[in-house]
Amino acid sequence: MASRSADDIRETIEQRIVEGEFEDGERLDEVTLAKRFGVSRTPLREALRMLAGSGLVELIPRRGAFVRHPGIVELVEMFEVMAELEALCGRLAARRISPGELAKLSVAARACEQALDKEDPDGYYHRNEEFHQLIYKAAGNSFLATEAKRLQKRLRPFRRMQLRARGRMKQSMEEHALILRSLEAGDPEAASGSLRSHVTVQGERFHDLLSSYEKAGKAAGV
Repeated sequence: MASRSADDIRETIEQRIVEGEFEDGERLDEVTLAKRFGVSRTPLREALRMLAGSGLVELIPRRGAFVRHPGIVELVEMFEVMAELEALCGRLAARRISPGELAKLSVAARACEQALDKEDPDGYYHRNEEFHQLIYKAAGNSFLATEAKRLQKRLRPFRRMQLRARGRMKQSMEEHALILRSLEAGDPEAASGSLRSHVTVQGERFHDLLSSYEKAGKAAGV
């Protein structure tokens, strides 16, 4: 069978869940999916374990893997917590970031800009993820970085979904510039505020997320 990594399979299934191809509560049949992706069941099972870790799949012993869509309220609550975690990372990073870390952050920001120029939301998302993880590391608190990455992983498909809204990538890039300037200036409050605003789901951003969720057929009953 063709070689395909568990992470690649996880990303594909994750995106299809968010886009509504798999319904809430639907059982993911291993045999069918293995044939569909042209892989053995070993990387597929690893991908399902990854999805279970992100909360999009529930693994039930002797029954299998079942899709789990978070409700819109739960989703917004997760974004609220994520915004505060990122704000704290920014506050600490503004005091602790090294010149080398600032240089890496600038490179990550340029990579995001290149993806924007190519109108590549998926590429932008991956570079954006790196940008944020560099800030988590620069905060100099390993516990905080671990918790931030854990929730970042949980929200990965939904943050990715947001980038498909018209104008969102450009807006995100402008926000990155503000974040980078505040970290270069060593301004904890500016870094904290710019990261909180960058992640918070409110106003038009909330309506974009809700609209995307409803189009994917997941908001029923919420």
